[in-house]
Amino acid sequence: MTSYVSHTTIDCADAYALSRWWQAVLDYHEDPADPNEPGHEECMIYSPDGGHRLLFIEVPDTKQVKNRIHLDLRPAEGTRDEELARLIDHGATVVADRREPGGAGWVVLADPEGNEFCILRSDAERAAA
Repeated sequence: MTSYVSHTTIDCADAYALSRWWQAVLDYHEDPADPNEPGHEECMIYSPDGGHRLLFIEVPDTKQVKNRIHLDLRPAEGTRDEELARLIDHGATVVADRREPGGAGWVVLADPEGNEFCILRSDAERAAA
């Protein structure tokens, strides 16, 4: 007997706003039969193939410390640095820059509520290294 990950849950102050933010970052979608609405305390978004889901749940607590679990993202197109610029334009903030002179490494970012995630090099960048 084994288990599988049903979805990844992110605690937040505004489930709707944060789900919309991540929806744009990841090109995820909501369930048309159960759309997310302002004021909903729980909002789910789905990957394009439906294989991964993110659930945003409103909690009264604010973020206190570094995340123990976070998402590592790779650009679907383009380079890590192009995606970094897009994410910053979208409202992410840089927490730590761990890029190395030879091109390896990553950048730690935070979403509008301070949840940390990383942006890594694209598969094409890794293959060219």
